[in-house]
Parts: sequence; structure tokens; C-alpha cells
Amino acid sequence: MNASPLSPLRIVLVRPRFPENIGMTARACANMGVDRIILVAPERWDIGKARLLATPLAEKLLEGIQIAATLAEALADAALVVGATARTGGWRREMLGPEQAAHTLALTCVEGEAAALVFGSEDRGLANEEIELCHQLVCIPTAPGAASLNLAQAVLIMLYECRKASGERQLPEGSRPKSRRANQAEQERLFQNVKELLLRIDFVHDDNPEYFLMPMRRFLGRTGLRLHEYDMLMGVCRQLRTMLGKMQQQ
Repeated sequence: MNASPLSPLRIVLVRPRFPENIGMTARACANMGVDRIILVAPERWDIGKARLLATPLAEKLLEGIQIAATLAEALADAALVVGATARTGGWRREMLGPEQAAHTLALTCVEGEAAALVFGSEDRGLANEEIELCHQLVCIPTAPGAASLNLAQAVLIMLYECRKASGERQLPEGSRPKSRRANQAEQERLFQNVKELLLRIDFVHDDNPEYFLMPMRRFLGRTGLRLHEYDMLMGVCRQLRTMLGKMQQQ
């Protein structure tokens, strides 16, 4: 499984409720060549119940499952985070279709960068504060009035699209970028620095800055920010902070 083009991709399940769904998710991952699953604060985790719906190959995935206390912890080293949601509007704007999201994820994996595909709990999905941590959002189209998919079915649909896209997104020899992508933790650090500066210059107000800066967060997620670019922008933030401090002292 290590030779799979989707090896850099991990499936992240946030507050999953049923071990059986985790077992079926592991089966889908094994089918499509994904070898890492992370559970964030699972409500009940019983590997015995999960095994009942997993194939022998998927059992290896179940045994290697990681447990994270928070979504931020699970995503810290991911260069690209795509969250799946059935709800639209409000915080859930600029949705991608499965094929679009899969091409973005596949390109990240082809470059050897870690990518994460995030799914919420079976009954509530992803909360707004979890949506904030996603660089892009994907919505699987369904018949009107029937938007709710089984968790493992949603995972399988997305991984099938990623599997197809990974065969199409091959880098020419010698074209691999010299600098790795900034991971989720670094992108979040940069965003918080930018938010602080924009609040200080009164570009945004402190009543609900996260909501009004969501387009900027999505923009940063789409850029495929490289480490040297991240370092440059963090340097700009430091310099601006210094200048603002001097202006306030005058």
C-alpha cells in the first residue's frame, strides 16, 4: 500500500459515532490505496465491532488508526485540508464538486505532500469552528431532499474520485517544487498574524472577524503556499507589527 499514489492522503473522521462505519471506511481506504485514518474524539471506538465490516486487508488499517483529541492536532502537518459537508451557505461557501476536490487532493499527493480529507459525525457533520480549519470544502451532489449520505459511502465516493484523479496528475521529471508546501499549522499561524494586523488597523472589527475573514482563509488555502513564501509573509507581518508599534509610541 505504500506505493499507492494516495499514500500521502489521510482520512480524518471527526467525532464518529459508530465503529461499524469506521470499519466500512477502512475497507474503502484499503480498496483505494489510502493507508492512514485518524479519529478525532470518537464517541465510541470498538475495534472488534469495526472488524465485522472490514476486509482482512482493512484490518491492518484499523490496527494502525490514530486517535487525536482535536481536529487541529489531526491536521497539523497537512499541506491541504478538504472538508466534506452536505450543508451550504453561511460559513460553507465556495464549494467544490467531488471531481474538482479530487484533482486538488491528487496533485498535492503527487507532489509528496500530506493531504487530509475530513468528514464530520454521522448526525451533525462538521461544526463551524472545524470548517474554519479546512482550506477548501467539497459537497457530494445528491437528489433534492436526500443530502444525507452514510459516512463510509461518502468516503468511498471521494476516494474513488481521488483514485481516478491521481492517475491523471503526474509531474514531469525534474519539475517537483524545491520548497514544500506550508502545512495547516503554519497556514493557521500566518492567518492569525494577518488577522491581528487587520484588527489593529481597523480593516475588520472584533465582533466577528473569523466570519468576515473567511474569504482570506480560503484564499490562503487555495494558493498552495510554499514554505519560502510562508517565511516571507511572516517576515512582512513582523515588520508591519514593528512599524505599528513605533507609530503608536509617537
